[in-house]
Amino acid sequence: MFFAVFTLAVMILLLLGAPLFAGWLNAPEEAYKLTNSYVRICGGGICFVVAYNVISGIFRGLGNSRLPLVFVGIACVVNIVGDLVFVAGFGLDVAGAALATILAQAVSVILSLIIIRHQELPFTLRRRDIRFNGEVGAFLRLGLPLALQEILTNLSFLILCSIVNNLGLEASSGYGIAQKVISFVMLIPSSLMQSMSAFVGQNVGAGREDRARKAMLTGMGLGVFIGVFICALAFFRGDMPAALFTRDEAYILRAAEYLKGFAPEAILTCVVFSYIGYFNGHGRSLPVMLQGITASFLVRVPLSWLFSRQSGATLFDIGLAVPAASVYGILFFTVCYLLPKRSGKGEKSYKNH
Repeated sequence: MFFAVFTLAVMILLLLGAPLFAGWLNAPEEAYKLTNSYVRICGGGICFVVAYNVISGIFRGLGNSRLPLVFVGIACVVNIVGDLVFVAGFGLDVAGAALATILAQAVSVILSLIIIRHQELPFTLRRRDIRFNGEVGAFLRLGLPLALQEILTNLSFLILCSIVNNLGLEASSGYGIAQKVISFVMLIPSSLMQSMSAFVGQNVGAGREDRARKAMLTGMGLGVFIGVFICALAFFRGDMPAALFTRDEAYILRAAEYLKGFAPEAILTCVVFSYIGYFNGHGRSLPVMLQGITASFLVRVPLSWLFSRQSGATLFDIGLAVPAASVYGILFFTVCYLLPKRSGKGEKSYKNH
């Protein structure tokens, strides 16, 4: 019920505010109308995006990470087919890409609802169960700091996008392509964070802090191992994944330029996100919020602006601001992790919590 009301508010905001948001992003004149179309179409279908994340969160909370994987796999296939039909087939350009994205989420939500009806759940799910109750306040107290952190972090990336757009259409297009590649790179740390939160929460509840701590370290090690290979690809041959999204050589070169500066983030963010999953699993959302806000607005945004103001600034320079923010995040979380141990209250406070 809460997310239904929340989704309606966001939908209205995106549908009415699309031109304003495009202006804030300094969208190049050639892309201004396309930006409006994309935001409005995605805004109209935001209910499917929210519903998918809520349903996936329920399954992860139950310890079932397989079904969300199936949902994502189905959504990916539908998205690819939709892009081929709407963009390549009907020539709908950006609007077609937005329609394909929303269609993929809609299919995933419909299938997940069908699957839920055939699952044995430890709670009822009837129409009369969908209402406001005291649990809303409980998850808002835990979730609002995380939501604020996510909003402000993404806002910082929008500011970074605005900074890049000032460099012209070629740089803006190259950055947009690089972000497509990065969305795949971030799947690994994001998955680590989500699974870490559920796994750590379950073990803390069972009084097994040792397993929670081991999970965090294992997640870091696994993420860094995979991240090294992704980092090498992004640094030395960023043009290869960029070429999957465009044939324009100039755009490919600018995308590779940004990916080269961004490359260390493939390693660093796995450590940061493992820390985030660990703290979220303990219900310690305040350090996560503080880290997200300070990393965004004390490191990432100021450095991006500073690098863009240099004579002969390139996307490589601006890309360096992202891993710099993650280095700060690792230092921040390491201090937060070690402080309870040094005070001698860490283990006891975790168990009490």
